Amino acid sequence: MKFRVERDALAEAVAWTAKSLPSRPSVPVLAGVMLRVTDGNLQVSGFDYEVSSQVTVEVQGDADGAALVSGRLLAEITKALPAKPVDIAAVGAHLELVCGSARFTLPTMPVEDYPSLPEMPESAGTVDAATFAAAVAQVAIAAGRDETLPMMTGVRIELSGSTLAMLATDRYRLALREIQWNPDDPEVSINALVPARTLHDTAKALGPLGGEVTMALAAGGAGEGMIGFAGGTRRTTSRLLDGANYPPVRSLFPSSHNADARVSVSTLIEVVKRVALVAERTTPVLLSFSADGLVVEAGGSEEARASEAMEATFTGDPLTIGFNPQYLIDGLTNLGAQTAVLSFVDAFKPAVISPAGEDGEVVPGYRYLIMPIRVSR
Repeated sequence: MKFRVERDALAEAVAWTAKSLPSRPSVPVLAGVMLRVTDGNLQVSGFDYEVSSQVTVEVQGDADGAALVSGRLLAEITKALPAKPVDIAAVGAHLELVCGSARFTLPTMPVEDYPSLPEMPESAGTVDAATFAAAVAQVAIAAGRDETLPMMTGVRIELSGSTLAMLATDRYRLALREIQWNPDDPEVSINALVPARTLHDTAKALGPLGGEVTMALAAGGAGEGMIGFAGGTRRTTSRLLDGANYPPVRSLFPSSHNADARVSVSTLIEVVKRVALVAERTTPVLLSFSADGLVVEAGGSEEARASEAMEATFTGDPLTIGFNPQYLIDGLTNLGAQTAVLSFVDAFKPAVISPAGEDGEVVPGYRYLIMPIRVSR
């Protein structure tokens, strides 16, 4: 194998592929990225039996072939190379990489020991790349990180006709985003539970490419299915989580509310961050709403306290409610609007944060539910 490639194209391809490689692989070859050159195209791929990534780059190919090298090491090297064309050649049990006056010799692993990448499942439809990336970012923030509860670490994708809905919850908050997409089958009705981290990394990489993302789903038993995403020259597949017993979380959204407030998103984020400086890790911030506006306060250890008032348009009976400050900031940061509408039933029921348009009305499509923390005053 021998080829020449532009530095930036190589670095981007290797970085994207290496990002999904396991930090502690079950077998050494899974820590590698496969470089395969055929007919002037370089395929950079990685696979850990759960997630596969592959990107194609145009190169000047002198000799077709394949080599398997450490993904993380190659990613660090390619990122640090000078901005010049890169010449790569497989020589015996080593890979030689030359860029300008920089020269690296890396050991290779046996290509024959590397598992075959799974085929892309059958296409289910397409969705705008930028819209998809923004929607995934809004939802993935609410997914759990406790691996002992794998179901909660996923994003539930619900495909129903031309509506694509995504849900995620860690039991303390819940995010729901609905967007339009272009299904291959107008009558489609499929649910899938995708690992949140994989979905977020994939959408983040495909979003800036523009155009459309093709979503592919393979049917199978619970947890045995596979989902695939393709955009531009990149494609990735992931094993689905077992979502057969995913709780009916949509029912957590209240059907009506007794009070609501409209606040500036950026101002509330700044105020909560400032006030939370005195709060201990498990201490909530208190939001007190009234006709006069909003007062945010928190208390910490050794009598440390903080409070700050800000403007808010509030309708309903005066209300004081406590939230985990980071969960509140997460929801506001990903709202995608300048004004937030906070809807309340009472101080002990979940609150819902929604984006507002310029007219102050709720913009449908995204809702972020957050559980209150009971506080005694």
